[in-house]
Amino acid sequence: MSIRRVLLATAAATLSFTTIAAAETELTVYTAVEAEDLSRYASQFNEKYPDIKINWVRDSTGIITAKLLAERDNPQADAIWGLAATSLLLLKSEGMLEPYAPAGVEKLDKKFVDADNPPAWVGNNAWVASVCYNTVEAEKAGLTPPKSWKDLTDPKYKGHIIMPNPNSSGTGFLDVSSWLQMFGDKGGWDYMDALHQNISRYTHSGSKPCKLAAAGETTIGISFAFRGAKSKAAGAPLEIIVPSEGVGWDMEATAIVAGTDKEEAAKKLVDFAVTKEANEMYNKGFAVVAYPGIAKPVPHYPEGLAEGMIDNDFVFAAVNRARILKEWQSRYDGKSDPK
Repeated sequence: MSIRRVLLATAAATLSFTTIAAAETELTVYTAVEAEDLSRYASQFNEKYPDIKINWVRDSTGIITAKLLAERDNPQADAIWGLAATSLLLLKSEGMLEPYAPAGVEKLDKKFVDADNPPAWVGNNAWVASVCYNTVEAEKAGLTPPKSWKDLTDPKYKGHIIMPNPNSSGTGFLDVSSWLQMFGDKGGWDYMDALHQNISRYTHSGSKPCKLAAAGETTIGISFAFRGAKSKAAGAPLEIIVPSEGVGWDMEATAIVAGTDKEEAAKKLVDFAVTKEANEMYNKGFAVVAYPGIAKPVPHYPEGLAEGMIDNDFVFAAVNRARILKEWQSRYDGKSDPK
């Protein structure tokens, strides 16, 4: 083989190796995003960044939060995409997030961006509590729909309600923290004591109570509006109820894990997470997104949902998280599903 051919072959091999190496940049991303949406998220991200492969680690909010805290001294994640803002506030207070201001962050609604400069996290979308009510099962049981949270303590609903365990589920935690904000500390626990009498079980997933209601396995699932709308669109006989006292809510948010050796790739993930294109993607399931002017109505979302969102105190929820969860577990964990 001539020297020229050797050089060309060597250059081609080097180029091939470089291409393969670039394609092998892998990012470990912890998430609580619904499992069926992860491939869509990754696919859209890879349209812009084909050289970065996302390795998802997915579980419910409480489990992902606990996992991150347990790995504090030896982080396994490079980034977080789609975890509750209340969890990220807790992680921030522990010094576990790497502050970063992604390109275009100034275009987001300020309530979706951490107050520090640079921000430790940025919000993607808001998910909102609601009640999934199976009209067919209710008719069989001779029930009428509740109009308020306090209606759910009526003895007629005994055994007909399923809700998420707040130690496992972000939805469960936003329910509990919002009740404590709406009804006060004593009033909130008194309410949960009464509600507990009617609960048949607590799940470890925020979407599961609504899925069970959609399948007719319970009459009432305390869950979130996105899951209800999705199930209703698939034909489930659901009424999605916004209780009259108001509804708790939280944000799915994105951040970089401090200490990652993939910081440049993680920054690209956060850059993408705040784009108009990403927010259009979030709007396929969420009626409230971080980028103003993007959100279009989501089919089957209940009327009055945005108006029903309480003035949520995220700092209260983050600061009191451990106390709230410990108290909840001591009172009600006996009805939780096995882990």
